[in-house]
Amino acid sequence: MAGFPTFVAAGEALTDMIVQGPDRQHWLSQVGGSTWNVARAMAKLDEPTAFAGAISRDVFGDALWQASEAARLDLRFLQRCDHAPLLAIVHRTDPPAYFFIGENSADLQFDAAQLPDGWEAHCRWVHFGGISLARQPLAGKLIALAERLKQRGVRISYDPNYRLLMDASYDATLRRMTELADVIKVSEEDLAGLFRTDDIAGAFATLRGWNPGAACLYTKGGDGASLHIGDQEWNLPAAQVLVVDTVGAGDASIAALAWSMMHRADAAPLDHLRFSVAAGAAACMAQGATPPSLSDIEKLL
Repeated sequence: MAGFPTFVAAGEALTDMIVQGPDRQHWLSQVGGSTWNVARAMAKLDEPTAFAGAISRDVFGDALWQASEAARLDLRFLQRCDHAPLLAIVHRTDPPAYFFIGENSADLQFDAAQLPDGWEAHCRWVHFGGISLARQPLAGKLIALAERLKQRGVRISYDPNYRLLMDASYDATLRRMTELADVIKVSEEDLAGLFRTDDIAGAFATLRGWNPGAACLYTKGGDGASLHIGDQEWNLPAAQVLVVDTVGAGDASIAALAWSMMHRADAAPLDHLRFSVAAGAAACMAQGATPPSLSDIEKLL
């Protein structure tokens, strides 16, 4: 692979360990991670893409490497090291309950200085988010990378993707990444968790106030989504599809929005939103975090 990717997602790739069966004594392992899923979603849209992160050298890392290769990600950006894997233990599925195992794990060892020479000059868009920005020292490395890329004129997208470990210590990171981002994706659940409040409208206003110039994709599950740019707002209902699994829908929607903005810069904001909503809906039509293809999205459009 001689060329460089035009889109990079930087953050965490992990293994979900999901409890199975009525006896809750069996476990299913699945490759995952918010930012890694965004990279796969963008690659599925035939965009030259990389995931920049670090994984272990054990069986869990092998699975992530093989899945990254199958997704056609640029493997030069995927670092491997002799540290334990990052695991998400999902010990209840309805409603979801989980915790993470990852003290001094492989993801934390990521080193941006080890990425291929010259990649920044070719990259048009870099995505950040997920629990990678809530885990030190990785978070500091990623924020520094985002700041450097911003100075170079690379577009930045950010999806905080709230998880329980994002407590008050995450507040400064939330604000800084919001300030750096050109595009922000947030859900009602994100706003409630990140701002620790029931005043969702107030939380959204605060977030937007930190960076009024950013485009903001606000997803509302079955109630659809809205796109906010400056003082303007566009709304769409959720697409009517047979929902099989909502895992990965948000990751597909932000990847699709970025793709639309990269390839259809002159399109109307409502058209960008339509493409994003259709991608999220298409992702719900398959089991697991299965990113949709361009044809999958176009069928819903």
